[in-house]
Amino acid sequence: MDSGDGITIRDARDDDRAAVRELTLAAYAEYAEVMEPAAWAGLDGALRAALESDAAMDRIVAEHGGRIVGSVMLFPPQVQAYGDLAQAAPAPELRLLAVSAAARGLGVGRALVDECVARARAMGATELGLHTSQSMAAAVRLYRRLGFVRAPETDFRPGGAELVEGYRLPLDAVVSAEDAARE
Repeated sequence: MDSGDGITIRDARDDDRAAVRELTLAAYAEYAEVMEPAAWAGLDGALRAALESDAAMDRIVAEHGGRIVGSVMLFPPQVQAYGDLAQAAPAPELRLLAVSAAARGLGVGRALVDECVARARAMGATELGLHTSQSMAAAVRLYRRLGFVRAPETDFRPGGAELVEGYRLPLDAVVSAEDAARE
């Protein structure tokens, strides 16, 4: 799918895994400077485990200028997106949204979230979930701007790490970037 601004959203292929891994680790590396060392170690380990996982999920990438500049994982309902750390979510859960530093500000994150919304709707879901932390201030601002609301009942705290805060997006209230452009 072409979002109309030169960003193409598609399913990741097996041969994209190394590029997605590199992009995701680079995008999240900035948190090593913000988080307490133990919290960063926990996040880094969780990132690496998720990137290697073969759990049931959609791996989605964004391309711009022929290069992968963003990625996200979308877990279907009832799949434990966070392993044993949290309960399986009753709604689809997006995880590890990552945008390369060079592509920030181009709408890549919004395009990837819009794709997750479309896929969640296609699953018959009424909401879309995600988890983040206060150290990820730019991500929290993006999610709030897109209509995500706190869902503290889904929070969890891995040992030695920051509180992982749950958010939910009611899909009946979502206006995609394409819909907003038509208004």
